[in-house]
Amino acid sequence: MIRENWRVVLLCVLVVGSGIALFAPGVAGNDAGTAAAQPTNLQYGIQLDGGTRIRAPVTGLTASVDNVTADNQLDVQNTVASELGLEQSQVRARTNLDTVEVYADVNETPFRNALAATNLSVESVRSGVTQPTRNTIVDVLQDKLDQTGLGGTTVQQIESSQTGEHYILVEVPGQNVSNVRQLVTERGSVRQDAYFPRNGSMVNETVLTSSDLKSASIGTPYRSQTLGPVVPVTLTEPVARDFAAAMQEYGFTSGQGISNCQYRSSPNATQYCLLTVNDGEVVYSSSMGSDLARSMENGDFVKNPQFVIQADSLADARQLQIDLRAGALPSTLNLDKGTTYYISPSLAERFKPLSFLTGLIAALAVGLVVYLRYGEARVAVPMVATALCEVVVLLGFASLTQLALDLSHIAGFIAVIGTGVDDLIIIADEVMTEEVSSSRVFQSRFRKALWIIGAAAATTIIAMSPLAFLSLGDLRGFAIVTILGVLIGVLVTRPAYGDILRRLLTDNR
Repeated sequence: MIRENWRVVLLCVLVVGSGIALFAPGVAGNDAGTAAAQPTNLQYGIQLDGGTRIRAPVTGLTASVDNVTADNQLDVQNTVASELGLEQSQVRARTNLDTVEVYADVNETPFRNALAATNLSVESVRSGVTQPTRNTIVDVLQDKLDQTGLGGTTVQQIESSQTGEHYILVEVPGQNVSNVRQLVTERGSVRQDAYFPRNGSMVNETVLTSSDLKSASIGTPYRSQTLGPVVPVTLTEPVARDFAAAMQEYGFTSGQGISNCQYRSSPNATQYCLLTVNDGEVVYSSSMGSDLARSMENGDFVKNPQFVIQADSLADARQLQIDLRAGALPSTLNLDKGTTYYISPSLAERFKPLSFLTGLIAALAVGLVVYLRYGEARVAVPMVATALCEVVVLLGFASLTQLALDLSHIAGFIAVIGTGVDDLIIIADEVMTEEVSSSRVFQSRFRKALWIIGAAAATTIIAMSPLAFLSLGDLRGFAIVTILGVLIGVLVTRPAYGDILRRLLTDNR
């Protein structure tokens, strides 16, 4: 029995699995706490949940140059940064692309003058940054959003079909404009500086760069009884060795280095201070702890390179954790040349019942037409039920992959119901043109119908593929759902309906 109807069994397994993915707490990133507030594990985009969408180009300029090599790469970066008064991390020379990028809002003329100081031949200068930089920005922004625990967030690149300019599109459901603007306009470059006296003056040296901290293991912030809010950090062994050597060289591990740092209240004070710097701003200053200093002196720190970064509050500590784990953005988004779109959550909430009602009306209308067409419940009911099972499986997939559902996806689900029933009607018409005398006759007609459905499915997938892969906004979501629905239909639901129909029409003869 199971062997003969394995397609029906497979469909039932997928429907049950989808139900678990949709409703079970702890599945698809949901837990018991959020399940009470939201009946399903589905994530919604800004059209159904409210939120902010920002589309903006990346701040910066890119020059196409000649003769950037591995030998002069660092010199070019340092010279351009020095000429423009920028940090070294804000300039990038790429040998494989023969480009020099500056990640700041600078004019073309000063940039060309800075490049002239490097003796490079400049071919052209354009606004924006290179593809690898945009890829990094998308990855870091998505990582930052994931670290915040917000669901349904998306970050992607899009290209203007009119101007060819590249944009970064950020969608954050449930968040207001100010929070998202802050996210995309701050680089999140965290470093540790040593501030100490040398030869009668105060010196500031970077001892842990943003890349050093990005390679570290960042723990969960907590409130220490003695230090207050802290972020645990475990360095890699090479970084820990250099850090300990620098602390010893600068005198932080000696008696005078373990002092009461007063930098933030009195920046001209002469104490030894470790400064936590985020985007060029000192967000916290502290002294070297005696236990940490001792471990650096006797070599234990390199064996177990753990320490904590202090913060003013747990909120600040969590922000440091996010920036440390995700790393620094190469550049920020230029909001002055972009667009910001906000939907109120109260307005978006109205779309959810309307979307459900639209889908229900579509399903009922399809069921009524099918019943009028055949006049037999044993043909129409399995047909509609199979089409709805297809939607349930798609919703389960959306839940597992944390796909943020928007109106374009809902339109795709409705299209899947229509095209799915079309295919099932082809099957029913093909096998019911004449009386079915045996299972063998049924299978012959059913295979013929499947060939027709397969050809139609291939046409649909080919037609929708450009919309699914190109950055065409809401059309992309519609195309993805339609393609997935067609694949699930051809591989699972259409064959399952064939088994059901064979059972009903042939009495398994």
